[in-house]
Amino acid sequence: MSAEPLHKTLWQGNQALAEECLAHPFVRGLGDGTLDPEVFKHYVAQDAFFLRAFFSAYALGAVRAVEKREVVQRLHGLMRGVLDELKLHEGYAETLAIDLGKVRPHPAARAYTDFLLRTAWTAEVGEIMAAMTPCMRLYAYLGQELALRDHSQNPYREWIDTYSSAEFEALAAELESLLDQLAEGTHSVSLAYRYAMRCELDFFSASLA
Repeated sequence: MSAEPLHKTLWQGNQALAEECLAHPFVRGLGDGTLDPEVFKHYVAQDAFFLRAFFSAYALGAVRAVEKREVVQRLHGLMRGVLDELKLHEGYAETLAIDLGKVRPHPAARAYTDFLLRTAWTAEVGEIMAAMTPCMRLYAYLGQELALRDHSQNPYREWIDTYSSAEFEALAAELESLLDQLAEGTHSVSLAYRYAMRCELDFFSASLA
């Protein structure tokens, strides 16, 4: 019997954190539509700040993998996915009157982006993938779980539809595939994955602060 792929081992090892995120008041508010619009506005601004760093981490990963053309091409595809997410946030910003050029990151967002960029500058590409995968897999998981209930009248249905979509699932699976290809189950890889999951939970909590 073959061993589980690394992405499954890491996800299963952090399942409790994923479930804690799903049960978080912020995510529950998105799911049932009761989240305070001002809280969502704050979240969108912070998430746009985060996504710019996430894009940069992909770019730095591509630089580190420059001798592996196939990997670089796949990372470019994932970078396009981030740009699509940023377009979504720009639409929110226009509707909610958010100036994305003047976002001041809260400490949880800054801690997360500092971790991602530090990893992207200093670690091997496999560890970079480990630091980035939790964001994509967690959001696909949350979106798909929230989409199980009727959200046709939910004011946050666009968020749920985006992260429950087949397109986003494909992006998450692509990143997991790169993680399996480029990383080994080392202590540093496991730590990077778990720290990113913890950062996701802290990010949701900070949005309610």
